[in-house]
Amino acid sequence: MLYFSKLRIIIISFISLFLIFFASSNLIKLNDGFFSKKINLGLDLQGGSYLLLEIDNTPVIEQKLQNLTITLRNYFKEKNIRINNIKLKDQKLSFTVEEKFKKTVIDIFNDKESDINPYYERFKSHQLEINDVEGSLVINYSKQGIIELKTSSQDQALEIVRRRIDEIGTNEPNILKRGNDRILVELPGLDDPMRIKSLLGKTANLTFRFVTNNNEDSFGAEKLKFEENDEEAIVSKRIILSGDNLLDAQPRMNSETNETVVSFTLDRVGAKRFGKATSTGIGKQLAIVLDGKIISAPVIRDTIASGSGQISGGFTFQSATDLALLLRSGALPAPLEIIEERTVGPDLGQDSINAGIIALIIGFVLVILFIFIKYKIFGLITNIALIINLFLLIGVLTIFEATLTLPGIAGIILTVGMAVDANVLIFERIKEELKNEKNNLIAFDSGYTKSRTAILDANITTLLAAIILFFMGSGPIKGFSLTLGVGIFTTLFSVYFIARLLTVLYVSKNKEKVGLI
Repeated sequence: MLYFSKLRIIIISFISLFLIFFASSNLIKLNDGFFSKKINLGLDLQGGSYLLLEIDNTPVIEQKLQNLTITLRNYFKEKNIRINNIKLKDQKLSFTVEEKFKKTVIDIFNDKESDINPYYERFKSHQLEINDVEGSLVINYSKQGIIELKTSSQDQALEIVRRRIDEIGTNEPNILKRGNDRILVELPGLDDPMRIKSLLGKTANLTFRFVTNNNEDSFGAEKLKFEENDEEAIVSKRIILSGDNLLDAQPRMNSETNETVVSFTLDRVGAKRFGKATSTGIGKQLAIVLDGKIISAPVIRDTIASGSGQISGGFTFQSATDLALLLRSGALPAPLEIIEERTVGPDLGQDSINAGIIALIIGFVLVILFIFIKYKIFGLITNIALIINLFLLIGVLTIFEATLTLPGIAGIILTVGMAVDANVLIFERIKEELKNEKNNLIAFDSGYTKSRTAILDANITTLLAAIILFFMGSGPIKGFSLTLGVGIFTTLFSVYFIARLLTVLYVSKNKEKVGLI
């Protein structure tokens, strides 16, 4: 029957007022933590930058194959098999062995040797293939190995990109995977992306290496340029320390020289290595190399055993801050290239907001007029429930601090239509019941009850579509599906609780007039 207990009325009123309060928090400033939540505007409404990054996995593949040469040498040395002419070219590692050992080497990679060894697990984990090509054995990654490597690089890069952007404090960034070698970055409110592009474009591969005066270093040497000029220095390939040993890095002012430096702290392993290297290398230059360029090469004057030090290089405070940020967030596993870039200005975003609001107002007013003319007093009840429904929808989005996009506004407009459609079904069913039922209260109750199946079917199918769009879509599509999905729940609440409660209150006091619907 058309009956609401006092407890039920209190619960409905509490939920409605609670969500309306949160919806209104978008219009007033509140400083109290939980109650200061607001809806965030998306890139198309607030303006900002859109960057599509592509990961270059070539250096990663070559580096892993280069590291594999040590494993190969150690293993075959134990087997008394001599390998020669090791070369790395076009993401393939080639070497030669005596003809009588070729089958043995191939069997090792194919797991056909009887004495399984610890090195085989390393070969297997790399998803490597081996082939005999023109007298040389050639090792390369399998297709599955390439896919796994790309996926791993993408996951690492995504996390590091997120750290770098979070360090800057950008509002509500949207960072997503695209395929297995691309990353999408949306930065609402950022209309000058130059600093972000600079930070994301650096691999931030930091190493500490000794400067040598000749090419006779047992580890090999290479010529590297200084970052601030075109001078060159011969640097050992032996890595004393890497960025992996850093615990923290911060910009500082050196009180003695009055210049900006980057102060760093090493972990326990790094501090031990650094102390040993500086104790044996007094008088030598220690090159600090970032992404293949020498930042500075100070002379070691004394042992540094404290596990901390400074990097100098003529930094401004901004450049020192950015370098410290890069070092704290870690090195990217592979270089990133910006292959697509778009910037939406705040004026264009405001135009989109205005256009969306105008469309919502026009649609809302037309719906209100139609429903009032069609159903008189019950149309007025529907319109009140419809307005509350919008507040409920905005309140839910505010609680979760959702990001509102232009398609999201379209989802809100569609929610208005869905809410009206439910009420039309109910009232038309009530009309049918009033023709056959003398008791108006029973007719109204039957109208709500018998129309429920059709309304639920329509809303559930729409909800399923919204869920699929949310999980399968991206960006603006997610914004549309989110507001549509939340709108379905608030619509059902407003129709079967708020509108029905108001209808009960009116019908109970005007039993003789309700037949005029």
